[in-house]
Amino acid sequence: MRRLIASSLLAALLAPFLPAQNSQPQSQRSGYTFRSTSELVLVNVVVRDKDGTPVKGLTRDDFTIVEDGKAQSLQSFDYEDIPMGIANAAGSGPAQATVLTAKRPAGEAAPAPPAETLRDHRLIVLFFDLTGMEPEEVERTSTAALKFVDEQMSPADLVSLVSLSTRMQVDQDFTSDKVTLKKALSKFSVSAGAGYAEGLAGDTEDTSDDANPFTADETEYNVFNTDRKLEALSSLAQSMSKIDQKKSIIYFSNGVQQTGQENQAELRAAVNEAIKSNVSIYTVDMRGLQALPPGGEARNASLRGTSVYSGASQRNALNANFASQETLQTLAGDTGGKAFLDSNDFGKVFKAVQNDTSQYYLLGYHSNNPARDGRYRRISVKLKNAGYKLEYRSGYYAPRDFQHSTHDDREQQLMSELAADFSATDLNMYLAAAYFRVDDSHFFVPISVVIPGSEIPFTHDADKDKATLDFAGLVRDESKRVVGNARETVKLNIEGTQEVRRKNVQYRTGFSLPPGRYHVKFVARENQSGRVGSFEMDLTIPDLRKSTLRLSSVLVGNQLQQVAKAGKDPLVHDGSELVPNVTHVFAANQKLYFYYEVYEPAKIQQPSPSEAGKHPIRLLTNIAFYNGKLKIYETPLVEARELNTPDRKAAVFQFEVPLSQLRPGFYTCQVNVIDDAGGAFAFPRLAVLVRPAPAAAAAVTPSPGTE
Repeated sequence: MRRLIASSLLAALLAPFLPAQNSQPQSQRSGYTFRSTSELVLVNVVVRDKDGTPVKGLTRDDFTIVEDGKAQSLQSFDYEDIPMGIANAAGSGPAQATVLTAKRPAGEAAPAPPAETLRDHRLIVLFFDLTGMEPEEVERTSTAALKFVDEQMSPADLVSLVSLSTRMQVDQDFTSDKVTLKKALSKFSVSAGAGYAEGLAGDTEDTSDDANPFTADETEYNVFNTDRKLEALSSLAQSMSKIDQKKSIIYFSNGVQQTGQENQAELRAAVNEAIKSNVSIYTVDMRGLQALPPGGEARNASLRGTSVYSGASQRNALNANFASQETLQTLAGDTGGKAFLDSNDFGKVFKAVQNDTSQYYLLGYHSNNPARDGRYRRISVKLKNAGYKLEYRSGYYAPRDFQHSTHDDREQQLMSELAADFSATDLNMYLAAAYFRVDDSHFFVPISVVIPGSEIPFTHDADKDKATLDFAGLVRDESKRVVGNARETVKLNIEGTQEVRRKNVQYRTGFSLPPGRYHVKFVARENQSGRVGSFEMDLTIPDLRKSTLRLSSVLVGNQLQQVAKAGKDPLVHDGSELVPNVTHVFAANQKLYFYYEVYEPAKIQQPSPSEAGKHPIRLLTNIAFYNGKLKIYETPLVEARELNTPDRKAAVFQFEVPLSQLRPGFYTCQVNVIDDAGGAFAFPRLAVLVRPAPAAAAAVTPSPGTE
């Protein structure tokens, strides 16, 4: 089953997170291009004796390098001894290097920085992720950076300042001038912190009782926020790819929360870009050492629920803290850096960077494995003297190629992408899933894949824009067995007057699955330039038999699609089906539709005479819109007295809300469902962003999406 729909492009949400889009292939849009020697695999090796002292004087013949069990031939060998080089160049004054801020026409390659400017220097980027920091964390970060500049920075250090808040910007390019750096750091203020609490899922249990009756479900926005951080790191590493020597990024944040729905391919893409550019990432958790006392901190209100008495609140706090630090550990470990967590001594990270980049051997080789399959390749470095300790990266991801491929090659590429450890992210895409019960042991899981129209290189023919997309996906259970797969080629034929580059292309499919935990991966490829994108996520389908009120997912959208034949699709009613809006962003002139189902509600024990023999129920439901703590709007209460979908033992609810009744802004929608006969209730919540209506809103029409 497949649906293909053209819907409004969520540029307002994606534009601050992603680079500017146009119809050029990604290799032409990048500020820097890889040179012909980009296939050279560079490995930094720090050699220490048993006392931890760096070992000098080793030669090429002392090293043996192995990739996936096969010996490699060294093509280049160098030894960096930065302190000695700076001593010889003393008195030359502060050094400057323009690497990150150069601006040039789109598609024009950046010239490599002069080698003599960077030689015998440590290149350190201080990257301040302000998107989630509280004011005190911003102050702690700027204080630590100022202390480094004052007390630890040496003439050998070329330091750059980069920050990420509403957008990513270079605050200071590489320089060894302390006065310039301190001036740039002084611009960071406590008001720069966004204080955005990540990972909230709309559950009031184990949250502070501050008289706020609900907790917003911000999961959808956290997915974009996490991908945004990883794309920023990837772009930063790529901008330094033309510099062969080792570079270091010190990433200051308050953790990177993984909600389980993020595009996990973005994490591997950031790691791979850093490895290709010879960049090590050192991560610092600016929250420092946290006590995490049972019952919460004294400055917060008492916790709701019973978890504080059972010990679950303490366990949840520790798990949440670990989850926010897990990505920091991965970024550091996989790129040859170090993670600094649960410590208030932030000076250690600067000392570690200086020690790791002062004296090291730089080995380069061309892999004798020609396959361009995107798989992870493990590296092992050995010395003739086995008494020394070696520090180096454990491996890298192989490159990929699409040029001059046959039909069989392209088909194999999609299958390889599905199996690859390192997935392609050249084509931006996003995926969302839901679940609706079909019978006692199976659920229908609709999958929606969204690709911005600006990512697709349409060709113009007569009065239509045309393009071809390939989609492939699979679902694995906890045993990693494939329990569902999808594979389709879709031809787009869209009227040119629809301004397709300002739209989204949405591909839809679905699976029938039993309750359990699954891993979903989808791959999409546009077949003009061959760019490929991937999205991976974990999916949990609950066993509703254990729930007092059996509720499906809540779908929201702004478009109803007419369907000629329903078939076995549970989401089709009265000849129409709701098209999911994946990112919950709407215009004020649109209608907002809600869809959800309640299964097997309790029956009224003493029905009225008119209801005798009907086994009546009594479900009450409506939807409330909150802006902050204020209830702005509430739909009329709807009462269901019988199942309107008896074949699935379900009561189906559909709401229509004209958004013209709401001012533009961010809202929390609380879906209130009460089973009056059974004494059960549920209050799922989700976030919605309402934007001002465009001056001249063009009609959005479903694309035919023929094969």
